[in-house]
Amino acid sequence: MSFRVLRSYVAAARDWAVTPLQVATIREYVQNTLVPNVVEFATNAATFLLTVAVVYYVGKALLVPLAERTLQARGAGDTLVKPARKLTLVGVGFLAVTIGFAVAGFGNLLSSLATIVAALTLAIGFASQDLIGNLVAGAFLIGDPKVKIGDWIEWNDNEGIIEDISFRVSRVRTFDNGLITVPNSELANTALENPVAKDKRRLQFLFGVGYEEDLDHARDVIIEEANAHSEILADPGVSVRLTELADSYVGLNARFWIADPSRADVSRIRSEYVQAVKERCDAESIEMPYPYQQLTGEISVENAEDADDAESAAQSE
Repeated sequence: MSFRVLRSYVAAARDWAVTPLQVATIREYVQNTLVPNVVEFATNAATFLLTVAVVYYVGKALLVPLAERTLQARGAGDTLVKPARKLTLVGVGFLAVTIGFAVAGFGNLLSSLATIVAALTLAIGFASQDLIGNLVAGAFLIGDPKVKIGDWIEWNDNEGIIEDISFRVSRVRTFDNGLITVPNSELANTALENPVAKDKRRLQFLFGVGYEEDLDHARDVIIEEANAHSEILADPGVSVRLTELADSYVGLNARFWIADPSRADVSRIRSEYVQAVKERCDAESIEMPYPYQQLTGEISVENAEDADDAESAAQSE
């Protein structure tokens, strides 16, 4: 190694050398500033986490059951209780974080965080108007006493049992045991039918009898079988009206009422009643015809010899 290179190394080491004064300054900064700040931040962070945990679990144990009991005492069902429970948990969480910031001395950070959250909320609001529409629709559905969890509803050629109503979507179980997740805005902006909302429901069925049958006798059979069914109401009673003159039958429309309906009851009672009428008509030789057509007249064939020649030619090919 040349003398010139060695001298350059010595000069560089002299430039980077730490003097005793600098060492003392660094030690004083670490001992008097850095370590106390780290200890203070760690203490405040631990205080924040402990406060949040204590406030959240105490609030969850006290406020959530209180909210549920209050709503249930006023006759609210699961449709209102479940969302109220979720909202209460969100409120308890927000309260716990707020108290944690205050106790830990993070007041300035809390103010900055509130500003950031407000700005994010505004930006998200403009970017997700559909989401806000679903939230508003969910609030209306939850507050509607005519729409409840467990109800049978029909809408847009769909039907099923409401299993859950949240603030964004509702979940409907179909009768094939499928699960439909429906945006609340769709349910809020369409016509909903609740077939079992009332304590009675009217059913109807069109019976077709032959044109040559005694219509009064057929009507009596339909009425008698309705009166014989234990779950078809006598008041209001069954009514039978001639409503259709079809190609192969005369249509007698029977309308009857059942009490405390559910979908299972509707299907079962209608099936039992129709089967009873069919068996009674068979026993009394009342024809219930299926569609058929009867052709009358003559069919003539001209130039039979030409037709035979054409058939023979086709067979020879």
